[in-house]
Amino acid sequence: MKNRNICKLITPDASEKLSTACFVLETDPVVQGKTVSLTHNRVFLTVKGEGGLLIEGKRYAVSAGSLVFAFSGEQVSAESVKGLQYMYIDFKGNRAEELFRRFDIRSHSRSYGGFDGLIPLWHESLSRASVQTIDLAAESILLYTFSRLFGNLSESSSTVSRIVEISEENFTNPELGISVVAAELGYNAKYISHLFKEKMGVGYSEYLRSLRIKYAISLLNNGIDSVKNVALLSGFSDPLYFSTVFKKTVGVAPKDYLRRSRKED
Repeated sequence: MKNRNICKLITPDASEKLSTACFVLETDPVVQGKTVSLTHNRVFLTVKGEGGLLIEGKRYAVSAGSLVFAFSGEQVSAESVKGLQYMYIDFKGNRAEELFRRFDIRSHSRSYGGFDGLIPLWHESLSRASVQTIDLAAESILLYTFSRLFGNLSESSSTVSRIVEISEENFTNPELGISVVAAELGYNAKYISHLFKEKMGVGYSEYLRSLRIKYAISLLNNGIDSVKNVALLSGFSDPLYFSTVFKKTVGVAPKDYLRRSRKED
């Protein structure tokens, strides 16, 4: 009979301490709007509605499934736009810092989407926990959330890779845009746009324009001297818009770039 047991050993580390301070469901907009200075790290999970989390003066738009991390010492408040409700867990310790390093969670990479599946689990754990078990519930949910974060990040990286792949293969098509890519991948365009900017550090439209301008430069360098043709071949349906973008990106208009290239030759 085939043995179906699975055993994965974990080496304990006595220095890895993780402690939780509270596990909260916040629905009161008055309380949400008050600015607090965190004494612990905090992870927010938006469970309902829409709004924004303000962390150190920067606003992070949130809706159901948004996961946002804030760090000890930061100033935090929230604003409800449409019935905002969120849950949060406060935590600290050496293990927390190790987890932040492992998943590269920093001030510039603290907000994630697509965690709707965690909402029922967070709700159930908080509602079922007693005074004697709330610390265990909070810690177990926190660690499970980090484990899900890994899977989400892997999926996100794969999705961004597909966006880049689709764009590099189709950027000469003037119809290509974030909505087309989103439809191809089966995702919401707004989510794809946010994900791409978060991972790549640049908006999708700017990235796509960059691909097209780089290709346009290669066409000009290889003897195509019709600005209109270069524009169309590079994915720009409007030659005038192409010239504007080209000048803004390269520093000179396409015709001037051609003249300069010929003089250098």
